[in-house]
This record gives sequence, structure tokens and C-alpha cells, in this order.
Amino acid sequence: MKVRIEIDNNTFIRFWLVLLGFVLAAITLYSARAALILLGAALFLALALNGPVSRLAKHLPGNSRVVSTAISYVVVVAFLGAFIFLAVPPIAQQTARFTQSLPTVVETARGQWQGLNVLIVKYNLQPQVDAALDAMSNNASKWASNVGSNVLAGVGSVLSVLASMLIVLVLSFLMLIEGPSWMKRIWALYGDKERMEHHRNIARRMNAVVAGYVTGQLTVSAIGAAFAGITIFILSVIFPNVPANLAVPVAAITFIFSLIPMFGATIGSILIVLLLGFNSVAAAIAYFIYFVIYQQIENNYVSPTIQSKRNDLTPLAILASVTIGIYTFGLAGAIISIPIAGCVQILFESYVERRNKKPEQDEKLHKKAVKKLIAKD
Repeated sequence: MKVRIEIDNNTFIRFWLVLLGFVLAAITLYSARAALILLGAALFLALALNGPVSRLAKHLPGNSRVVSTAISYVVVVAFLGAFIFLAVPPIAQQTARFTQSLPTVVETARGQWQGLNVLIVKYNLQPQVDAALDAMSNNASKWASNVGSNVLAGVGSVLSVLASMLIVLVLSFLMLIEGPSWMKRIWALYGDKERMEHHRNIARRMNAVVAGYVTGQLTVSAIGAAFAGITIFILSVIFPNVPANLAVPVAAITFIFSLIPMFGATIGSILIVLLLGFNSVAAAIAYFIYFVIYQQIENNYVSPTIQSKRNDLTPLAILASVTIGIYTFGLAGAIISIPIAGCVQILFESYVERRNKKPEQDEKLHKKAVKKLIAKD
């Protein structure tokens, strides 16, 4: 039995136009991903500061939101300035030290490899070992000789980061000031009050999830960064080879990578262990032991206490959202993936709730209609 399906030209054209629109929208979003990352970062910063700004505005003359936002931004900029002033010199110092010691490290490795002549000769690995060590030595020397160009490239990257930070700060500043007025304009567009209240409730829930997660994650990361910096300072007292000014860069690395859910703290700790290893192997081992102990405390006590009831996502949903975020928008995508997933979950739950309530509403309307007919009779 043959089934013949006829599709008119208008439906066929409409289908391909809609498909083409989706493709163009996806290409546009992908092309504008850098700008979207900046907008997303500004939005998350605005949500994190919205609570303090609103509370501060209530205590100011005239409830001025502009003044409260300006005060909050002075605090944020002062914090960023102090961080750059304290963190950049130690990082530059450690980079220069690593550059100067890299050829020596390679030569030391060559000498240590020579002590394994028995195994090397037994398995005929001498040519491969010599070639690998020569390549490492040549690359180390070339890298050390190109420090000037590397520094210039690093300065260019730093300036680019600073420009992006400035854009994010300005955008979030404007979002904090104009946000309430824009929301009023959006709600004023609704003609159906019940529909408006429904959407407004969804927006409140999404805002609570995002703001709660951002605030909670920043708090957890700040606590971890503080303890990491204190640990490095203690290690600098115990191990003379560890400079005390590494505490601020280590705290910064811990704070930034701890914002990445699930495995960000582990990546940050590996970088810190490698950094300490260039100064003292014993200090690196001690920090690794500290990290393992602190991670258990954070996962079982600190994070659940602060992040409780922030979102109801399962571990599989969190891992899936983080993976998609990393492969789509990189580090920033990993940071914003969980609150976005939480918002998607709220939209889905709201849709299901509304769909389940519709038969009940229809039944109530039917009963009312029947009562009116009976009353008329």
C-alpha cells in the first residue's frame, strides 16, 4: 500500500525559510560569541551586585540607585587594583626565574638520564634520548632568548584582558542602573495581567537561581582562595625557598579556577603544585596534601552549606551543562553553564505545571458553564 503525501508550495517554502533562519541565527550567535561572553559576564556581575546595591540604596538619601552603584563599583575597582598591584610582580618574578633556570633544568635532566645508561643501552634508546634532550635544550635556549618578544606578547594579552574587563564593568554598571526601568517597560507591554504575572514569577525564580548561584559560588571560591593564600604564607615560613609574595597569585589562581564547577579547583591546584615545585618540591607535596584535605571539607561541608537550595540539578545535568559550556564558550562557558541549566530547568518545570493545570482549569470552566445552564433552566 502506497501512501502519497502532498505538500503545497507555501508550506515547503515556509519550512526551508524557518530552517534557514535557525541556521543563520546559529551562525550569528557563534560569530558573536566573544561579545556574548562579555555580555554574559556583565550580566552575572550585575546580578551578583544587585543585592548589595539595592540594600545600600535604601539607606541613601533619595534611595539613589546611581550613587549606590557608584559606591559598589569603587569597591570593586579598588579590589581589582589591589589584586593587580599585589599579584602581577610575583608572577613576573617567577616567570623570569623559570626562564633563567630552564636551560639548567634541561642540563640536569640530561645528567640524570645518563645515570640510566643500563636501561638505555639495553633497549637501544640512546639515539632517541639524545635527540629528545637536544631538542629540549635548543627549545629552552630559544625561548629564553625570545623573552623580549614573549613579554611584549604578554603585555598585549594583558591589555586586551584589561580592555575586556573595562567593557564588562561599564556594561554591568549600566545594567544595574537601567535594569529596573527596563523591566517595568517590559511588563507594561503585556495586555493579559494573568499571563504577565505568570511570566513575572518565572523571571523572579530564574533571577533567584542565577543570583543565588553566582553569590554562592563567589563565596565558596573566596573562602578557598583565602585558605590557599594563608597556606602558601605558612609554607613560606617553613620552607625558605618559597617566597611569601606567592600567596596573592596562588589565591587568585584558586579563586578563578574554583569558579569552574566540579574540576576547576583540581586544575588550579595542579598549576599551584607545579609553581611551588620550581621553588621547593617538599612545599609542593605539602600543598598537595593540604588541597586534598581542604577539598573534602569544601565538598562535604562548605559548598553544601552555602549552595544549598541554589539549584536542584543532578550531577549528570551539571556535568553535561559544564561540558557544553566549555566546548561552546571556553572558560566563561564553564562558569555560566550551571545557572543557565538551572534557568532551562525552571522553564521546563513551568511549562509542565501549566500544562498539568490546563485540564483542571478546563474542567472548572465546564462545571461553571453547566451550573449556569442549570440556573437558567
